[in-house]
Amino acid sequence: MRNADIIAQKLAATGASHAFGIPGGEVLTLIDALERAGIHFTLTKHENVAGFMAEGTWHATGAPGILVATIGPGVANAVNVIANAFQDRVPLIVLTGCVDDADADTYTHQVFDHGALLSSIVKGTFKANGKSLNQVMDKALTLATTGQPGPVHIDLPIAVADAPAETEATAPIVIGAGFRPVEGPEMRRARRWIAEAERPLVIAGVDAVNDDAGEALQTFCRRIGASLITTYKAKGLLDESDRLSLGAAGLSPLADRHLMPLVEASDCIVLAGYDPIEMRLGWRNPWPDDAKVIDVTPVVRTHGMHQVAITLFGGIAVALNDLVDGVHTPPTWAGGEPQKVQVDLRHAFAAEPEGWGPATVFHTLRDALPKAAVVTADSGAHRILLSQIWRCATPRTMLQSSALCTMGCSVPLAAGYKYAKPETPVVAFVGDAGLEMGLGDLATVRDLGIALPIVVLVDESLALIELKQRGQQLANLGVDFAKTDFPAVATALGGYGVWIDDAETLRTAMAEALERPTFTLLCARIGRRAYDGKF
Repeated sequence: MRNADIIAQKLAATGASHAFGIPGGEVLTLIDALERAGIHFTLTKHENVAGFMAEGTWHATGAPGILVATIGPGVANAVNVIANAFQDRVPLIVLTGCVDDADADTYTHQVFDHGALLSSIVKGTFKANGKSLNQVMDKALTLATTGQPGPVHIDLPIAVADAPAETEATAPIVIGAGFRPVEGPEMRRARRWIAEAERPLVIAGVDAVNDDAGEALQTFCRRIGASLITTYKAKGLLDESDRLSLGAAGLSPLADRHLMPLVEASDCIVLAGYDPIEMRLGWRNPWPDDAKVIDVTPVVRTHGMHQVAITLFGGIAVALNDLVDGVHTPPTWAGGEPQKVQVDLRHAFAAEPEGWGPATVFHTLRDALPKAAVVTADSGAHRILLSQIWRCATPRTMLQSSALCTMGCSVPLAAGYKYAKPETPVVAFVGDAGLEMGLGDLATVRDLGIALPIVVLVDESLALIELKQRGQQLANLGVDFAKTDFPAVATALGGYGVWIDDAETLRTAMAEALERPTFTLLCARIGRRAYDGKF
């Protein structure tokens, strides 16, 4: 038993069975220990990709994601995905190798302070030693998975990893269910406001998803007659085809023009695990300071985006159940305003009347794919439109980077999910620029031997940035680029690719891609400026 084996066994006890990264001499013992503990290590082409694949496995299995990076450049390459995990509330265990302390005093090749670099984007950073590994791992896993989940860093010196363990791996700490808010004046006042509300509204976010609060949220909305708005991360907490669902908000001014009048008209707003880190500036101070706003949250909110009247600290599901205990509300929204907005939103984000374009791509595939399919979206114009169009029936069926909004995430997110849960249909959506950013990901998917359709929106432009550039009447600089022959790239990397120019071809190609034992690039040519006026 080596010290590295204790780390691996503690991680395996959480249910983790996958780790991702790029080996270096400093992590070879750790990778060996992970395999011995039943955690399969997958080689990726970049540490950023490894982190997103690890996140994909977390969404699929519920076990924390594991990223392995070697000293120096390996750690530095991982900064983006670790920052993403911090902002997007992902329990990512970051294991890095480092030289021993005595060597670091006199040896400088590739050496810098990993913990200092990562300290502002992790919930905790630890230097492992042979005497307190069980305690360090318990701290790390507790930090990563409680409150708002997030990344935790463990630096493992070479000699510590290789040394014989001084103890056995202990059983992991059992983390209890969400804690109950204090029963007191604030809870009673919140119940009274909810019972008296004639125009109640609920806004739910990522903390409700991470608390598995979907069932409690659905019961809450139905009991008090409240319509629900979610952030992009929280899509599917209520089936988005439900009459109470107003879909998601976040980055679309077009959606906001329909939703904000309801927010302004509401006489009682309940924030259920709502973290405004996902929202654009239009959601800063969306209601007056004296509005009846009840914030149900597992952590202290320090964002400054808005004021609330009542804060209830606790698990989201537990708190929502307590809030409606014994509460009976009269009929709400007498004018049927939320249902009118629901209809207006569907018209606003309808397929293109001319029969082809990005909206038609998304509507066609939503109709073609099963409800349980999981989709991922990269960052850019396509993500905003897709998030407004795509209806989710359950949580974690549309995955994206919605707080950090980083490019290059959708293919590894989809690959990680599919690898961990191969029976689930998984589809990645990505722009042509985002795909070119991570073409090496295709080789990793090929090596895994998984069926992964990848829908590429081909417009030869950074469409969202070009739109902003044009809106500021600036010259066209650094946003447009030449066309890549993506089907040829797919063939070269061991997959399959096809150009798509109409809905019928798209439907047929998707059906074939779901059965193909490798990746398929479905390259939808939509043309430049295809997103104008769409979101």
